[in-house]
Amino acid sequence: MDSITQAALGASICGAMLGRAHGRKAYVAGAVLATLPDLDVIIRHADPLSAMINHRGFSHALLTLTALAALLAWLLRRLRPHPGYTGLWLFAALCLTLVTHPLLDAFTSYGTQLFWPWRPTPTAWSTIFIIDPFYTLPLLVAAAAGLATGARPANRRIACWALAISTAYLACSVAFKTVIEHRVHAQLERQGIRVEALFSTPEPFSILLWRVVARTADGDMVEAIAGLLDRGPAETLRAPLNRGLAEAAADIPALQGLRWFTGDWLRYDEIDGRLVATDLRMGLASGLYSFRFRVAERDAAGRWQAVTPTRWPSERGREALSTVLRRIWTQEPPLPLADWARRMDQAPPDD
Repeated sequence: MDSITQAALGASICGAMLGRAHGRKAYVAGAVLATLPDLDVIIRHADPLSAMINHRGFSHALLTLTALAALLAWLLRRLRPHPGYTGLWLFAALCLTLVTHPLLDAFTSYGTQLFWPWRPTPTAWSTIFIIDPFYTLPLLVAAAAGLATGARPANRRIACWALAISTAYLACSVAFKTVIEHRVHAQLERQGIRVEALFSTPEPFSILLWRVVARTADGDMVEAIAGLLDRGPAETLRAPLNRGLAEAAADIPALQGLRWFTGDWLRYDEIDGRLVATDLRMGLASGLYSFRFRVAERDAAGRWQAVTPTRWPSERGREALSTVLRRIWTQEPPLPLADWARRMDQAPPDD
C-alpha cells in the first residue's frame, strides 16, 4: 500500500496501544515505524526487473520484523522503562505496528516475501488496490486526531474504531473477490471454456469492480471485467499466452526470476525479435499493464539470448482510468477491451 496508508495504520495501532502512556509521541513513533520496511527502495539494483522482484523482500519478512520488534522492545525496557505497561505489551505494540505493513501489502497484487529467507512464490492475496481511499480514510482520521490533540481517551477510541472499520473493509474485499471469481468461473464454464487457474484483482480505488485473468487448458488467457453491481455478464477477451516463447527461453535467469515472482502469471510476446514478458497481475486491462520487460533478443541463429532487462514502454492508461471508474456503476457502454489489447504487440513509437 502507499506510504500514507501505512503511516496512518502504524500511528493508529501505537496510539491505541501506547497512547495512554506516551501521548502524541506514540502516534509519531507508530507512523515512523510503519514506514521502515519500505526503506528497501533505496537499495540499488542492476536493472528494473531486479528492482521489482527484490522489493518487499527481507525488509517485509515476518521473521525480520518480529526480531526487530523484540530488539526494540528489549532496548526500550532496558534504557527507558515505563511503569504504564509491561515489556510484553510493548513488544506486542511494536510487533503489530511493524508486521501489519507487509501483511497489508500482501493484500495487494504486487507480491510480498512474507516468509523470507525461504522463497515460496511471494504472497499476493490481491483483494485491495494499492491505493484505496475507503480503506485509508478512517485510519487517516484517527492518526490526524491523535497527532493534532494528543492521545485523549476519545482519540484512542477513534483509533480502535478505525482499526476495526479498516479490518472489516479488508474482510469485505476477500468476500467480494470470492463472489466475483465464482461468477466469472461459472460464466466461462457456460461458454465451454475449461479454466485451470484464476487470478483476480480490484480495479483502482475500490473493491466494487474487478479484473479477472483465467488460464485456460489450451494455453490461452481470458480476461474479464466484472463488478459487484453488474446485472449482465462480464466483458471478456481471449488472447494467447504464448508460453512456447517462454519455454524456448527457459534458461534465461531474469525470466526465471520474473516467473517465480509472479507465479508465472505472465504473457509473452515477440516484438521485432525481442521477447517481452508482461505481468498480468497489475494493470487496468489488456494493453494497459503496468509492468512489461524486455528480457531476451534473438541472435543470428534465431536463438534467444539474454539481455539486461529493461522496462518495455507501457500505456499508462490515464485516459482509460475514467472509463474504468465509470464501469463500476454501469455496464453500458462496455469497456473497449479489444481496442486496448491491440497495443500489446506493438513496438513503442520511439523504438
